[in-house]
Amino acid sequence: MSRKTPELSLIGLTGLPEIRTGDDLAALIVEAADSLGLAFRPGDVLVVTQKVVSKAEGRVVSLRDAAPSPLANSWAALLAKDARLVELILREARRIVRMDRGVLLAETQHGFICANAGIDRSNLPDQECAALLPLDPDGSAKAIRDRILALYRVEVGVLISDTFGRPWRTGLTNVAIGVSGLLPLRDYAKIGDDFGRDLKATIIAVADELAAAAELVMGKTERIPAVLIRGYRYPEGEGRASMLLRPPEEDLFR
Repeated sequence: MSRKTPELSLIGLTGLPEIRTGDDLAALIVEAADSLGLAFRPGDVLVVTQKVVSKAEGRVVSLRDAAPSPLANSWAALLAKDARLVELILREARRIVRMDRGVLLAETQHGFICANAGIDRSNLPDQECAALLPLDPDGSAKAIRDRILALYRVEVGVLISDTFGRPWRTGLTNVAIGVSGLLPLRDYAKIGDDFGRDLKATIIAVADELAAAAELVMGKTERIPAVLIRGYRYPEGEGRASMLLRPPEEDLFR
């Protein structure tokens, strides 16, 4: 019996309006899918950008309201950054990891290590505003998943994605900062390779790979904040983005 040829589809959900605080984001995504003649199916994965989630959840703040502290002013001068942005970074950070060459790396309250504590000023109508990360990205993913279940009666996996840099690699890539309805890791430790050798340390971050694949369809300026991925058999379970964070005791570079 021949094996089915693996096939993966990535479909950008176009036509979503500018998202504002309080919008029913999941319902708008469903409407966009309907307008394209798409219906969610069991096993689909929906990838949604952090930016529209933050907009819907009211996590867009005005720099005008961010009064810089003396520390923020001094660091801003060193980094040639807006002192108001530095103030927001300090508020959102659990700790500052590194500050050099105009870059401020911070560990967020979620445990993510990224530039500017994940604060972003792109793709916002008001140039004097900044988008903060969702307070609970896993909760955001679950809320979207539950809403789709209520509207469609279909179970899907949902990922919230954001763009991160990578140590020792040039260029940015999308990663999953929120997960619901699937396990973010696939562990091959108990599976042998084609030649019978144990794959002792092969754990694939499938949630990050799906988020990165979705970005190829989203782009940065195409106004496609959600992508439907079909055909991937993901590890079932209730995962969390924290599963993707390497524990400090296993981190050789901390």
